Amino acid sequence: MSGVVVVGAQWGDEGKGKLIDVFAEKADMVVRYQGGANAGHTLVVNGQKTVLHLVPSGILRPETTCVIASGVVIDVFSIRDEIRKLKDTGFLQNPKQLLISDTATLILPYHKALDAAREAALSDGKIGTTGKGIGPAYEDRASRRAILFGDLFDKENLKKKLELALTEKNFMLENYYKGSTFKSEDLMKDLFAVAEDLAPYRTKDTSLFISKNLKSGKRVLFEGAQGTMLDILHGTYPFVTSSSTLASNACASAGIGPASVQKVIGVFKAYTTRVGSGPFPTELTDEVGKKLQMDGHEFGSTTGRARRCGWLDLVALKYAIRVNGITNLAMMKLDVLTGHDRIGVCTAYKLNGEVITDLPTSPYELEKVEPVIEWIPGWTQDLSKVKTLSDLPRPTTNYIDYLGSQLGTPIDVISVGPGREQTLWVKPLFNN
Repeated sequence: MSGVVVVGAQWGDEGKGKLIDVFAEKADMVVRYQGGANAGHTLVVNGQKTVLHLVPSGILRPETTCVIASGVVIDVFSIRDEIRKLKDTGFLQNPKQLLISDTATLILPYHKALDAAREAALSDGKIGTTGKGIGPAYEDRASRRAILFGDLFDKENLKKKLELALTEKNFMLENYYKGSTFKSEDLMKDLFAVAEDLAPYRTKDTSLFISKNLKSGKRVLFEGAQGTMLDILHGTYPFVTSSSTLASNACASAGIGPASVQKVIGVFKAYTTRVGSGPFPTELTDEVGKKLQMDGHEFGSTTGRARRCGWLDLVALKYAIRVNGITNLAMMKLDVLTGHDRIGVCTAYKLNGEVITDLPTSPYELEKVEPVIEWIPGWTQDLSKVKTLSDLPRPTTNYIDYLGSQLGTPIDVISVGPGREQTLWVKPLFNN
C-alpha cells in the first residue's frame, strides 16, 4: 500500500496546495478528503497562479487522477466555475481526471444564507466563518437530512429532499433571522443546469475505486484542508472548522482502512499564522508581525482576509504531530524569515505562573498562556534562488537543525518560494 496523507499541522494556510502539486509528480492519484470551498490552495506553475477551492491540488498534473471523497461538502456552483476556469486555462481536458463521490454532501444557497445570518447574529462573539455554508451543510449530514451529489441526477428524489429541507430552512431564515427565503422551483431549475455540467465527473463508489488502486500498487496522496488546530474535535473549539481535519479522517472519508496509509506528512510554515477569531499564543501585533504578513503575502486566497502572524509555536506543532501520527514534516515559506536579526521559537507556555510544554485542551486556558520564546540568530540572504540544501546559509541550516532536534520528527521537504522548482528535498516522498 502506498497511501500518503498530507495534513496541515497548524491553523491552516500552511502551503499544502503547493506541496500536493509538487508531490503529485510522483503520485498516481490525489484524494481530497474533507472540508469545502472555504479552503483555498494556491499553486504557482511557470509563473501562472491557480487558486483551487474544491478540486484536488494534483489537477495541474494531467496524468494524475483526482478524487473528491465522501467527507467533502460540495458547493456545486462553485466547483462548476472552478472546473470551467481550469478548462479555459488548458487543464482538466479529460473529464476522467476528476471523480466526484456520489455520497458527498451538497452545499446549497440556503446553507450559505444560514451561515451568514448566524455569524451576523453573534455580534462580538463571531467565530470567523467564511460564510461558505460549510457548518450548516455538515449539520444536515449529521441530522440525516443532507442532499448528496448523487441526488442531483435523480429529479424525483431531489425535489422531495429539497422541499423537506426548505420547510425547516425557510422557517428559520424568515422567522428567526428575518432574512430572505428560497423557492424550491428556483433551486431545482439551477440544480438541473449544474447537474448537466457535472455529470461527466460523477462516480458512484469512490471508496471502491481508491481501494482497487491502492491494492494494485498505485501511489495515492490524501489531501486535507485547513489544519490540525481547526479540527472539530481536537482543535481550539469553538474557533474551528466543521469537519475533522486530522490525518485519520482521510481513511474515514475515503472509505479505506488505516493500514492503507504508509506515512503522514505534516505541513507547517517556518512561522505561524491564523485566520479569524480564537487563541493564538505567539501572535505578533507589532512591526515584526506586519513584516511577516507582508513578506509572506498572508492574505486568504478564499476570503482575502489578512492572516494573523507570529513566531513558530512548537507546543502546538508537537501536539499536531501526536494527534495526527505525523511521520515526516514539510516546512514551508522558510524564505519569508529572511531579514530578521533574530527569530523567535515558542518552546513552552506559562500558565498561571507554571511552565507547561503540553497544549491545554481548553481554548480559554490557551487564551491566557504566555509563550516562552527561544531566540535563534537570523539571516539576510535571499533564499528564493537556492537550489540545494548545501546552498543555504549557515544560520538557516542551524534553524532547521534546531527545529528537527526539538520536534524529533524528520523534516524531509523545505520550501523557499511558491514555485515548484523552489522545493528542497531531504528524502524522497515515496519509499519505493
